[in-house]
Amino acid sequence: MRALIVVDVQNDFVPGGALAVPGGDQVVGEINRLMRSGDYERIVASQDWHPPDHVSFASQHPGHHVGEVIDIDDIQQILWPDHCVEHTYGARFVKRLETGRFDHVVHKGTDRRIDSYSGFFDNARRRDTGLTDWLRRQGVREVHVVGLATDYCVKFTALDAVDLDFETTVLTAATRGVELKPGDVERALQEMAQAGIHIQ
Repeated sequence: MRALIVVDVQNDFVPGGALAVPGGDQVVGEINRLMRSGDYERIVASQDWHPPDHVSFASQHPGHHVGEVIDIDDIQQILWPDHCVEHTYGARFVKRLETGRFDHVVHKGTDRRIDSYSGFFDNARRRDTGLTDWLRRQGVREVHVVGLATDYCVKFTALDAVDLDFETTVLTAATRGVELKPGDVERALQEMAQAGIHIQ
């Protein structure tokens, strides 16, 4: 059985949002097309869902700025603008996204003390979102990953999926990247390909 994993297509990650991915809104039409295609027996989405004082927010670290990398509990943490705060407009799925087609939604980044790029685990693998068990209960063996952003949450979701023995494909027409540094997206695609993920 094949599932589509839709990663973090939320208001704060599209143009006008607090942490806008360039062209992030352009994935919505392609994702809707994929969901309508009949190619997937299950469709699941991840949703960044942070408490207001989340450790990834630069606002929580006086003297530090967005884009800086600091060490928190022996984990390298990139500092971001406040984004996807639980129950806010920024955390909602983009309105044009056909969310009625979702069979399941997982929240991630809910622990204020640690960030969570992957739809499966937090960044230290201390906490599991439950996505692995849900997919296995459904009989899913193959996943296609789409959404935002290619070089962060899509990448880490796909890397965890292949590590968990799901046959994993990233569909680049339905992803966009942050590109904090030029070439980040291409490096992310190369890293995923080297891990055994199919890039289409």
